[in-house]
Amino acid sequence: MKNTIKVQRAIHNMTQEELAKKTGVSRQTINTIESGKYVPSTVLALKMAVIFNVRVEEIFSLETTDE
Repeated sequence: MKNTIKVQRAIHNMTQEELAKKTGVSRQTINTIESGKYVPSTVLALKMAVIFNVRVEEIFSLETTDE
């Protein structure tokens, strides 16, 4: 799953720590989501969308594979 969290944070001038506090998770969780190592829960993804004032689909997208 791809995400634009880093871009959204930059647009909103927000650190990983600030986003973590607003969503109720650790900074390490935000870091692992940004790096694509962890897929967030639906609730966490929705919280981020509310914080950034965008749709979830503008933050997260599935990576497609050509088979």
